[in-house]
Amino acid sequence: MISTSARLLRLVSLLSTRPTWTCRELSERMAVTDRTVRRDIARLRELGYGIESDPGPWGGYRLGGGTRVPPLILDDAEAFAVAVALREAALSGVLGSDQAALSALLKLRQVLPPRIADRLEEMDATFVHTPRPEGRQVSPGVLLELAAVCCRGELTRLSYRDRAGKDTVRDVAAYRLVHTGRRWYFVARDIAREQWRTFRADRVVRVQPTGRTVELVDPPDPALLVSRSIAGVVYPLYVRVRLAHPMDQALRLIPPTIGTHHPDGPDTTVVEIGGNDADQLVTYLLGLGTTLRVLSPDAVREALLRRTRNLFEDNRDSQPR
Repeated sequence: MISTSARLLRLVSLLSTRPTWTCRELSERMAVTDRTVRRDIARLRELGYGIESDPGPWGGYRLGGGTRVPPLILDDAEAFAVAVALREAALSGVLGSDQAALSALLKLRQVLPPRIADRLEEMDATFVHTPRPEGRQVSPGVLLELAAVCCRGELTRLSYRDRAGKDTVRDVAAYRLVHTGRRWYFVARDIAREQWRTFRADRVVRVQPTGRTVELVDPPDPALLVSRSIAGVVYPLYVRVRLAHPMDQALRLIPPTIGTHHPDGPDTTVVEIGGNDADQLVTYLLGLGTTLRVLSPDAVREALLRRTRNLFEDNRDSQPR
């Protein structure tokens, strides 16, 4: 006969595989009595598992939300996936402060079977990460608060610090969170300005839910809105190029966070890209590795011709110098 703890783990595993189980189905699967199943369900509830039940002969048990974080049952693949995700969160700062992810990873690694821990050590010895970009990081607490008001579609009072360090308070209708790979952005409708806006989550000082839900009419594509907002940064110099690619291919080649795209017939696209100077823009254009034509300005076109001529002269002689 299996121990009580092993039986409880088995019961949690079964409950997680189907939406609902009757008491009889669980007792038959676990080879115990109905009374034992009901007693084990009560013990799991004491541990924090939110197990819900429906009365009657056709009722059953289902796994719901608990009152606190209970023990988790993970197979090898799931445990490895969680460990890798926590490792990446700690290294990349995707959750802002990496302390929570690092603490959870250390706790998990202490209880991992050697076969999984050894795989993680092999991965640690193989992977190399570039340094994390400097700058403010959003706290996990703020992310959770923003995610909560987005899920509820709630009217929220947002305390926000802009690029110049000025604090403002705005009433917004929360919509979505967008992660670009470097930063988190909060997409919401500014009530006073009657505009859809993007807010950098690391500049959010305080989130005050009002408890009032707002019906959002014709909300935008949040990822596209953030991309256009990032691409809308003012640069000293802009170049317009025509790519021999339709719009969908041009968007894959030059992300919307880098440039502004306009279709130019069925097979070509005009893209406007900002940069600090002509040489920087030329370096980016050459790195695309595709056919293009510089439409404007002349300074970028001349810099591109000068760079390509120099490359040609340096490589026209087949013999190394």
